Amino acid sequence: MTTLPQEARTLDSLDAPTRELARLSAVVTAGKSDEVRQALAVAAAMVPAIWIEELLLQTYLFAGFPRSLNAMREWRRIRPQPVTNAATGHSSEWTDAGERTCALVYGPMYDRLRRNIRKLHPALDDWMIVEGYGKVLSRPGLDLPRRELCIIAACAASEQDRQLHSHLRGALNVGVAPRVIDELIDALFDVVSHERVRSMRLLWARVQGK
Repeated sequence: MTTLPQEARTLDSLDAPTRELARLSAVVTAGKSDEVRQALAVAAAMVPAIWIEELLLQTYLFAGFPRSLNAMREWRRIRPQPVTNAATGHSSEWTDAGERTCALVYGPMYDRLRRNIRKLHPALDDWMIVEGYGKVLSRPGLDLPRRELCIIAACAASEQDRQLHSHLRGALNVGVAPRVIDELIDALFDVVSHERVRSMRLLWARVQGK
């Protein structure tokens, strides 16, 4: 089975499972161990297990391996066996998938992004495409709009505003309706600081040109 890029699909409403998944993303990214444990227990009651597992796998891209490993360890207390397959395919296939997925997220800014990352370091550009957008974010099991909402929550929780700005735009590019992002920001009110919520709203207004 080859890893294939996710096609953009419209997400018009923030349903309860998606809302809880995004909240979990914020907690896993920046919360304490007991908060992660509690958030996983809440999510397990309403979110498809495969969504949770895919979120925890992609967490290492945005919060590092230690948080991803620790959250997965807590998840295994709830769900002892993996529900997703190991990454499949080869580096060239991940490159193709990564380029297409990254282009969906960044839209007209894609070429500029690639140039800017190459200037930082060619290895970072390669890892972003192959490892990030290819091997991880192109996996089946969780669609790209929901992955983007989880990334927004992670960037908000970790105070990475440059990446938050990019992924607010990216969510729109992959079919997330603006009102869904409004609802997401409201949903994070009690899992990130009130200051962070205010910052998100200001940044989101800038993305929308308000």
